[in-house]
Amino acid sequence: MRQGEIFGLLGPNGAGKTTTIGVITTRVRPTGGRVLVDGLDVTTDQVAVKLRLAVVPQRPNLDRSLSALENLTFHAAYFGFSRRARRERALELLEQVGLQGRENDRVDQYSGGMAQRLIIARALIHRPQILILDEPTTGLDPQSRLFLWDTMRDLQAQGTTLILTTHDMAEADQLCERIAIVDHGEVIALDTPRGLRRLLPSERGVEVVVVAQGDAGAPGAAGPAGGTAGPAGDPAPSGDDPATAIGRVPGVERADVVSAAEGRTTVRAYGAVEAGDLVAGLAAAGLRLVELRQLEGSLEDVFVHLTGRELR
Repeated sequence: MRQGEIFGLLGPNGAGKTTTIGVITTRVRPTGGRVLVDGLDVTTDQVAVKLRLAVVPQRPNLDRSLSALENLTFHAAYFGFSRRARRERALELLEQVGLQGRENDRVDQYSGGMAQRLIIARALIHRPQILILDEPTTGLDPQSRLFLWDTMRDLQAQGTTLILTTHDMAEADQLCERIAIVDHGEVIALDTPRGLRRLLPSERGVEVVVVAQGDAGAPGAAGPAGGTAGPAGDPAPSGDDPATAIGRVPGVERADVVSAAEGRTTVRAYGAVEAGDLVAGLAAAGLRLVELRQLEGSLEDVFVHLTGRELR
């Protein structure tokens, strides 16, 4: 993993994500090979490794009978902070995660989102170089989730390396620069989100929005029969509906209408579609291209393609 990146670790249940994190954090002894954290071996340099990283666990493990401030100062004592430094660092982090003014409230009065922010603050007490987050936004409302996303991006901007495990493919797509997909204890794919999407074997194509050539000031005038006359010397438009017209374009395997309203029709065309052929085919049908975008499968499509649909 590269310093200062947000690295995604994805995989089905039982794929090996938890074991991988256990090895990195020195809780699980590797059965082979070597794992280095900032050049330190997780087997022989455990104390030094632990000082360089922190974990935000999937399940909250705060002391709910204590206040937020007490939770943080108690944790800071493990890292040798003086009494005064503990309080200063705790208050600094509570402000960073948006809990200022609630530092003296007992944790059992906190919402799920507030508790998760406090767990992140606790993990940051000793300024770790690497932060491991195990499904940190599970069960959170959209506001709390977006706040945590912003917090992760801020930490990355400060030079912290983040390792994120999540079952939320959109979250991984939004946050991660690179993603490893693991299954049966092995990395089966490693790339950027866009690079992973290129692994999909199908769903190449485009989505287009078309209108009749006479609409919205398009060139061409109504002919005697109510059709649209093309430029001089061109054949008259065929009058095909958009999906049929696009389906005739070379390279198009299938064309489906997605929506049609107010004279605009959105069509998805699958296959190896060339823009020039598409424009020519539309013009022959008396249609004008308004919008065009490349179709791209989702990260979830890639995940299912690589790991299968079977329940684990």
